[in-house]
Amino acid sequence: MIDLFAGCGGMTSGFVSAKGYKPVMAVEWELAAAATYAANFGERHMRWGDITQVPDSDIPEADLVIGGPPCQGFSNLGTRDVNDPRNKLWKEYIRFVQHARPKVFVIENVDRFRKSTEFALLLQETGEGGLLEEYELTHEILLAADYGAPQRRKRTIVIGSRIGKIPMPEPTHEPSGLLGLKSWRTVRDAIDGLPAKPDVTDLPTSRTDYFGQSIPGPFKSSELHIGRNPTPRSLERYDHIPPGGGRFDLPDHLLSRCWREKKTGTTDVMGRMQWDRPSLTIRTEFFKPEKGQYLHPQWDADDAGNRVNRPITHREAALLQTFPEEFVWCGSKIEIARQIGNAVPPVLAKAIAQHLKPYLRGAVPGARDADGSEMLVGATSEA
Repeated sequence: MIDLFAGCGGMTSGFVSAKGYKPVMAVEWELAAAATYAANFGERHMRWGDITQVPDSDIPEADLVIGGPPCQGFSNLGTRDVNDPRNKLWKEYIRFVQHARPKVFVIENVDRFRKSTEFALLLQETGEGGLLEEYELTHEILLAADYGAPQRRKRTIVIGSRIGKIPMPEPTHEPSGLLGLKSWRTVRDAIDGLPAKPDVTDLPTSRTDYFGQSIPGPFKSSELHIGRNPTPRSLERYDHIPPGGGRFDLPDHLLSRCWREKKTGTTDVMGRMQWDRPSLTIRTEFFKPEKGQYLHPQWDADDAGNRVNRPITHREAALLQTFPEEFVWCGSKIEIARQIGNAVPPVLAKAIAQHLKPYLRGAVPGARDADGSEMLVGATSEA
């Protein structure tokens, strides 16, 4: 498989853990993210740098291409103007598909992408004469909690196939656990038992060379349990907010001017997680409570001493994203936070990988080979 716009490797992590998938190329622009990928999956096949600078001749054949191209600028893809910077990265994804000739490709993007003009143009490219005319698309908004993540993260998933249309994977989890599926995993399942008060506020000072550059890390997951130093006013705000609450629980004297004047919306701002529910989406600034529902869930209404008044740590965010404990990280605190928040939850990627495997191996009746002929049930080509 090839992973484009790979980030730190959240999608690759899920696919590799599903067994049978071998990364042969990955491309990532951001140095720290590329270093994290290399630290976990190997440096040799990771191309750090501008995807437009990867020549066609360097693109290997692959059964599968995965990745999440940025959604900006896709609207002019139909003009096929390779010099239009707004569609360059989407053109690059499609260029890789054209040269790698995968049986299947998977695109991951924000939930609103599916309703965008950009997405409508992607569908057009699968029509006659389009850049992706060989491929049939399946697309849906998937909720990560339905596939084992302790997080209510919605993402658009697109599966393109030239071996017969492939449906989306069926959910494995649901809220109540009463419908024959497992119950949603919760914040408690992910982070309970970690120290309430982190011992440090900074990462260790270790550095390693990747791609000829000196990069902080790699750091063990346990080394990401780093705290912050909130101001007394921030701590006072945190102390007023119960699980599931947010800025509307603050007394007037603790409201900022913008919050005081904005009476509706942004309900998750300065929010506190709940132990026995999945978290909301973990974004790139999860260490700032003013950006979302990122306060630690521990809060006792009757005992002020039994409250954890801090945002979640990098380690807790990585666990809520379902990164395995053995995953290691490179970069500064802000760079690693960006990697965590931008990643596809590995358990969601794993669910997709397990679902695709029998199609890629020809074990699904009615699936077509790349030349259009029916594949043999039980064929064993490796994914």
